[in-house]
Amino acid sequence: MFAYYLQLGLRSLRRNPALTALMVMAIGFGVAASMITYSVFRAVSGNPIPGKSAQLFTPQIDNWGPQQNLKGEPADALDHTDAMALLRARAAKRQTLLYPLDMSVMPGGNRELPVAVSGYAVGSDFFPMFEVPFRYGSDWGAQGDEARAADVVISDALNQKLFGGADSVGRTINLGGHDYRVTGVLGHWDPRPRFYDLFSTRGFGDAADFYLPFAHALDQQMRTGGSNSCRGRLDYTTWEGWLQSNCVWITAWVELDSAAEVARYRRFLTNYASDQQRAGRFSWAPNVRLRDVAQWLDHRHVVPPESRISLIVALGFFLICLVNTVGLLLAKFLRRAGEIGVRRALGAARREIYVQYLIEAGTVGLAGGLLGLLLTAVGVSGVSILFRPEIARLAQLDVSLVGLTLVVAILATVLAAFYPAWRAAHVQPAWQLKSS
Repeated sequence: MFAYYLQLGLRSLRRNPALTALMVMAIGFGVAASMITYSVFRAVSGNPIPGKSAQLFTPQIDNWGPQQNLKGEPADALDHTDAMALLRARAAKRQTLLYPLDMSVMPGGNRELPVAVSGYAVGSDFFPMFEVPFRYGSDWGAQGDEARAADVVISDALNQKLFGGADSVGRTINLGGHDYRVTGVLGHWDPRPRFYDLFSTRGFGDAADFYLPFAHALDQQMRTGGSNSCRGRLDYTTWEGWLQSNCVWITAWVELDSAAEVARYRRFLTNYASDQQRAGRFSWAPNVRLRDVAQWLDHRHVVPPESRISLIVALGFFLICLVNTVGLLLAKFLRRAGEIGVRRALGAARREIYVQYLIEAGTVGLAGGLLGLLLTAVGVSGVSILFRPEIARLAQLDVSLVGLTLVVAILATVLAAFYPAWRAAHVQPAWQLKSS
């Protein structure tokens, strides 16, 4: 019977091509607008590390005080004094400090020009904490941290550029005029948004090229390539003056596996701030925060407001298209009231009328979905008109979006057809036979 009703539906659609085209276009344009904006919203609002987002936390300590802080909120990064104090305390199972670096690398050969690269100074815990995959080798480990070694982990893209993609573990590269031994090459790893560095980035930049030991970067007096925020008149023109200032530029992350560990670490932060108050460094009550990945993304407003607004507008447009489709289907179905009356008089049940017309609506939804798929493909390639380039390039027409487009189009049209089908199923056979 499904095939029979499908045949009836197709025949009905061909009988009035203008009305059918209007319904297909309404569904197609409505679903395309929704899917284009959803593709962007999905990319920027996803969980960047779903397996561990509830176990990773970034601590904040107010080192500026109520007169200079961010409306009662501590700064979104740490100064050198507080960051090193947290590192030495080892109050978490795993912990890392990090800050961004901009350097140059010599590709090889005296006649080649240096290439600008960006990366991070991190602790060795960075890699297991954030589940960073390795193609070759590994990180430098705790011993490398303690030895302040001139080691480096490079990305697969940089490895491809420098060594043609071969196993380069043990090889040497020149970064910023200094030689570094490659201990590992990463596999593909580019979490979006880049949750671990939202102080210096918006979270959607290019993937990092390299990672150096944090302690070694400090030894080499490598200044941050990212944000640096200070308060008051301070002597931060010299390296030592900068380290002793209240300038914040270091991001800290800790891994805490249970609610008890989270509570314990929060108490540790409060006690540390109290100690700084008693020592005279702080003249205000402890003001600390401990946010997990989801809370951190929300605090930093990572999801662009324009993506939310555009999604809401697109859904509203889709709803208007569905309302118009309801009216068109109602006119189409009730125009065949005489046919329905004859079928009902010959013994057709209301359920069969429902099935017939819902299947017909489903074919309209499928056609609208195919049109919407084409429009979505065109729209995804042009979202840079509305969004920043680093966000626009995240929108992709993948298999999941293709399936979702077709499913939404069909389901939405079938739902829109329920009222017209109900009206059609309740046509009185006697009235239709008498009027005919």
